[in-house]
Amino acid sequence: MTELHIALRREAGHSLADQIATAIGQSIRQGSLYAGARLPSWHDLSIQLGVARGTVRAAYERLIDEQLIVSQGAAGTFVAQCLPVDSPPDLRVQANPLPELYQHPFGERPLVFQVGVPAQDGFPGKLWSRVAAQAASQAAMATVSYPDPRGELTLRTEIAAYLSVARGISCSPAQILITSGYSGALGLLVHGLGLQGKEAWIEDPGYPLSRMALAMAGVTPVPVPVDARGLDVDEGIASAADAALAIVTAGQQAPLGMTLSLARRHRLLEWAASRGGWIVEDDYLSELQLTGRAAPALASLDRHGRVIYVGTFSKTISPGLRLGFMVVPPALAGKMGDVAAALAPAASVASQWALAEFMRKGHYLRHLRRMKRIYRARAAALQEALPAPAEAVTMAGLALLLHLPRGCDDVAIVHRAQAVGLAPAPLSVWFADPARARPGLLLGITNLPQEGLEDCCARLMRLIEPSAGQEGPLSSPSMTDMAI
Repeated sequence: MTELHIALRREAGHSLADQIATAIGQSIRQGSLYAGARLPSWHDLSIQLGVARGTVRAAYERLIDEQLIVSQGAAGTFVAQCLPVDSPPDLRVQANPLPELYQHPFGERPLVFQVGVPAQDGFPGKLWSRVAAQAASQAAMATVSYPDPRGELTLRTEIAAYLSVARGISCSPAQILITSGYSGALGLLVHGLGLQGKEAWIEDPGYPLSRMALAMAGVTPVPVPVDARGLDVDEGIASAADAALAIVTAGQQAPLGMTLSLARRHRLLEWAASRGGWIVEDDYLSELQLTGRAAPALASLDRHGRVIYVGTFSKTISPGLRLGFMVVPPALAGKMGDVAAALAPAASVASQWALAEFMRKGHYLRHLRRMKRIYRARAAALQEALPAPAEAVTMAGLALLLHLPRGCDDVAIVHRAQAVGLAPAPLSVWFADPARARPGLLLGITNLPQEGLEDCCARLMRLIEPSAGQEGPLSSPSMTDMAI
């Protein structure tokens, strides 16, 4: 039921019923009250406004006469459907935040080639609905008290068990905090580690939101190049040896897909131990590595308590779940628990219980195995359907990276693609240093059509050709240019 905020002036020259009708009518015409919205009953609104029920009834009857609202008897009173809405000039549809990164409108069904979202048709929706309904019922009947801000113990226990088997990380539930995805974990860490005014290494190219979040929190991001072996640790030391933090995607580099080499892993751990720095391991898509066996987590090699492991269920289950986690060294567990309690307690208990049950019964591991089979098939289908030279294409996590010649405007190509129902992502926006930026398109493999994929690829290539034609045909990038 919609709560109405109506200011009445008893000294005004208009009756209270007229004032109520005018206020509600104005809200309807301006769109503040949407078509189909349920209005309070005469009794409820009269108590809220401190007037007689007859006054509210008279106001409602006037609005019914104006065909702005309809009465459905015992079901209630509702705003009429199909209303003409006169929006004031300062009310307009807002564009997505970070439009260069998020080309697709939030909340809508994924488009072809969209990256960062799991397969719409791959999730066991009926099974999850049953598990979630049971968890919601349990939560409704649970003791009325504040939940653990670190997250529910049942979920943290399941995550600890999963990490031990799948990622080689030995940790206790006390070291795990449930977060609102990766961004939530990063926000907690910035405060918990006291990073304001310090420097932090970020991969270049690397996740744009990481560098934005650091800058917003008063941390100076230091771009460190990556090459075929991952983050160039020696370059990082040369640029900012005393940095307080390094953020790495060690398993599958985002966005290029290479794995941080063993030698680089040990070098990075040595730097952190000797300098008192922290390492945030964003274990991006480790559960969904499509070729070979996933490398053990960097955190499994940590012997000095300097690695903070961050994971999320956004790519494996759904971004809408908004559940992630981080594993902190034992020495940090108490402090990070305090920060979580003060600034960002864990999300919905019902969602956590549902996920814990999903993992406990083995559904999560079975789901991952099934999704890997689906994604391998879709990656192969896209590689076969894409009319581009094989040397111009590389796999990058759950995307195909199509390298473009220097001088191509990949952002402009993406805008044109969106107009024809395609949603690739531009590579250039992942670079912190514009001088090093290289054009390319990330083509997500998770939501590809079973029929018409060749047509989608042909449409995309037609959009690319005008830009690429001026710089030469698509070709394989040299190690200097694109191994970054």
